[in-house]
Amino acid sequence: MPRPLLGLLLGGALGLMDGLSGYLYPELAPIMTTVILYSTLKGFVSGTIIGLVARKVNSLPLGIVSGLTVGVLCSYVVTMTADAKLFWDIMLPGALLGLIVGFATQRFGAREAQAK
Repeated sequence: MPRPLLGLLLGGALGLMDGLSGYLYPELAPIMTTVILYSTLKGFVSGTIIGLVARKVNSLPLGIVSGLTVGVLCSYVVTMTADAKLFWDIMLPGALLGLIVGFATQRFGAREAQAK
């Protein structure tokens, strides 16, 4: 599977799981639709960017670091719209998503054939 597609699918799935974990917090009940939507969207965007970087770079350490960086940056953008007390509840899963997707796209994604 091409690396950008793998990043998109894995990022979306992990983002959805992150959003659904909001049900563990009863105070989020009134805004669960927004939580799930933003988490999934954050996962799609992060995964796609990480997959595009993985297509250009063929290094596991660089893939993991770039995944972490993209995950943290996308999560930070989301924290600007959220309540300040939810900062770490948004940042930590986003960083973990970036690490996992960065690793998976480098390790399991198919490299494209080089044009001659």
